[in-house]
Amino acid sequence: MAEAPPKDNKLAASGPLTDLALTLPIFLAYHLGVVFLPVRNAADMVTSELIALSDNNMLAYGGLTVALGAVFVAVLLVLGRGHVLKWERFAFIALEGVVYAVAMRFAAAYVVGRMFLAGGHSMDPWTGLVMSLGAGFYEEIAFRVILFGLGARVVLLLLPMLIPMKQKLVTFAWAMVAAAVFSGWHYVGPYGDPFEAKSFVFRAVCGLVFTIIYHFRGFAPAVWTHALYDIWVLVL
Repeated sequence: MAEAPPKDNKLAASGPLTDLALTLPIFLAYHLGVVFLPVRNAADMVTSELIALSDNNMLAYGGLTVALGAVFVAVLLVLGRGHVLKWERFAFIALEGVVYAVAMRFAAAYVVGRMFLAGGHSMDPWTGLVMSLGAGFYEEIAFRVILFGLGARVVLLLLPMLIPMKQKLVTFAWAMVAAAVFSGWHYVGPYGDPFEAKSFVFRAVCGLVFTIIYHFRGFAPAVWTHALYDIWVLVL
């Protein structure tokens, strides 16, 4: 007798296949939109490569982007048996992202007062929407997956003598470092904001919230929270 598929537990932390499925719409929407803008997210290392592969042909670029999405879907269908593609999971993760975004907004405001996590550069709603999606996807890869996730593993490997409780303290300390680096990122480069201590602390608190979401809930909830929050700030 065939084994019954596992029950869909929406409250469980997301795994790699779930993360791939739930962030795919953000990935595709960003890449299909950003090519028409004069700016892109600074952490985006993929768009330039896709444009180069398509020889600056926008139709070919769109085809490559959709084909890349189709490969992701094929992997999900083969390895995940379509389980992570159920629409209910997308609805749940979007609702979860809204709840986290609102909670993060009030938590950061409680620490440093009333202000928004937004750049000092005005942009039209379309640009704000696309850039919000790019920030949600690529900044979460850079600062949560690589800097915090991989970085914490490296730190703990370099300090194998730590007892379990101290390991948790080191992980939390590294989360604080990652949040500070995430905040500082917004003041670097030609599109960076003028540095202000208040906005730095606000962004650091938000970065810590993103890290906590990533650590306990997974990559997809962090991406959706980040993207929805930026849309709230830049578009709505």
